[in-house]
Amino acid sequence: MKKMYDAVERFCARHPRFGIPNLMRYIVIGNVVVYFLSMLSRNTDAAALDFLAFNLNGLLHGEIWRIATYIFVPGYSSPFALLIALYFYYWIGSTLEREWGTPKFTLYYLGGAALTVVGVILTSLISGNHYLTLAGTGYVNLSMFLAFAVLFPDMTVLLFFIIPIKIKWLAIIDGAFFAIEIVGAILSGNLVGAITPVLALLNFALFATPYIHYIRRKTQYRHSAGAVNFRRTVHQAQKQQQNAPYHHKCAVCGRTDTDYPDLQFRYCSKCAGYHCFCQDHIFSHVHFTEEP
Repeated sequence: MKKMYDAVERFCARHPRFGIPNLMRYIVIGNVVVYFLSMLSRNTDAAALDFLAFNLNGLLHGEIWRIATYIFVPGYSSPFALLIALYFYYWIGSTLEREWGTPKFTLYYLGGAALTVVGVILTSLISGNHYLTLAGTGYVNLSMFLAFAVLFPDMTVLLFFIIPIKIKWLAIIDGAFFAIEIVGAILSGNLVGAITPVLALLNFALFATPYIHYIRRKTQYRHSAGAVNFRRTVHQAQKQQQNAPYHHKCAVCGRTDTDYPDLQFRYCSKCAGYHCFCQDHIFSHVHFTEEP
């Protein structure tokens, strides 16, 4: 998994202009347009949603546009629920794009959408039902929220515009939903029903693994006993660097000056200890602290 993540990082570093800037804006606009089209076509024989949603039967008949247009099919029938969901996911996606950069976020979202299509194709082939329909990017959006929660676990939002709650608690509910969907499909004998959520989680794991390792190291460091001896820590870090094939390594993403010679690295004066960060995470990381 780490090798795949490193390949993504190298691709993004070598192709800084890759991707679609403000991708979530276009997705939100597309969802709104398709929602109004579906409202206008309710009294017709061929609804807009049926024309744009993805299924293997349509793909086999040359309707290749369905691979992309299913992304714009809204997953909510209520206009109020749709408005809240689109605003929430637009905020999350835009924040991730600012944090990761356009190339990486584009790979994450469109890669997740592509894996979802692969999941439906596999499900259709295994079950023999080529009319299984994929409408909307529900699992992609849910996995995107998990990625957001890994980066900003202590951020507070107003649930129902009233109740303040931290993102990490909502992420637990999100993860429980994935578990219920997968376990429920397996227990019911519908193994193919677990393919799509599992692929969405794999996409999340690919991009979030370095951050999860960082949080784990930070937690272990926080609960370690005793105060930090800064001079001894510096000496140990310098000794490790002498034996390592690099001089600097980011404590968040794991990139080194050997793999990315054009990347700048800095040491944070607000962190307890001696921790190096790349230019993308020096101002956005969670500070290491010695307090329990």
